[in-house]
Amino acid sequence: MTLTPSRTSPLPHNVSFHTATLDEVEQMIAWAADEGWNPGLDDAPAFRAADQDGFFIARHAGQTVAAISVVNHDETMAFLGLYLCHPDFRGKGIGLGLWTHALKHAGTRCVGLDGVAAQEANYAKSGFVRQGAITRMQGLSPNLSVTGTRPIDINRDHTEIAKLDTQANGYARPKFLLHWISDHTKSRKTVVAEQAGQLTGFATARLCHDGVKIGPIVAPDDETALALLQAAATALNAQQIIVDIPDCQVSLHKTLDALGYIATFETAHMFRGTPPKSSMLYRAVATMECG
Repeated sequence: MTLTPSRTSPLPHNVSFHTATLDEVEQMIAWAADEGWNPGLDDAPAFRAADQDGFFIARHAGQTVAAISVVNHDETMAFLGLYLCHPDFRGKGIGLGLWTHALKHAGTRCVGLDGVAAQEANYAKSGFVRQGAITRMQGLSPNLSVTGTRPIDINRDHTEIAKLDTQANGYARPKFLLHWISDHTKSRKTVVAEQAGQLTGFATARLCHDGVKIGPIVAPDDETALALLQAAATALNAQQIIVDIPDCQVSLHKTLDALGYIATFETAHMFRGTPPKSSMLYRAVATMECG
């Protein structure tokens, strides 16, 4: 998710921009938590694994005052997120300066973002065009009779998962995906769906500051998506879960509504450049920070 690029003032003196270290990415995640974005407990290493050079901070007189990420996933696609500025330094041009600095990292790539819908016009000033919306939904893990799912075997499943993820997104994100689905931490678990020995989908659950988020969910149909949703939640013994659904997934949205899920907010799904050709396999996004 992103805040709004400020355009009110020229850049003040004593401001410098830097590539963030892992500790500084951890600080960015802590700021996101303070903003109520409810990040995962172990997001920073996975986010930074996607692109170690894709996280940026602004310092004013040696103090870190703003942050942003522009993660290059492959040669065609980047994703912008974690755009944050300390309240005491908003409206001073620092955020916009860092925004401009960080976007250079994407080069000629298409850049995506999930931003507050009310700020769509501000993102449009930087060339971003709305291509849809993402709705965050929250509810209880469904009580289904689930078959055909199992925990991931990373050595056995990684290649097929990567193919499914690329087909679902319309672009490859190999570094992010490998770290995201690997069992690096007890706070994040991945499950897969199989039919007749063929991998058909996968989902990842991660423990957040409040509840458990499930994403991505990649599945051929709503039934498989729900089975993966429940299996992923069960992997972390989660009752209360959160899932971010693209607006193209109308039937899945209706199904979750019927299960008592509540929409808590919506973001504008926007791109600068030619957007990727995603598919209906992408039932729920991985994160609003990295795509």
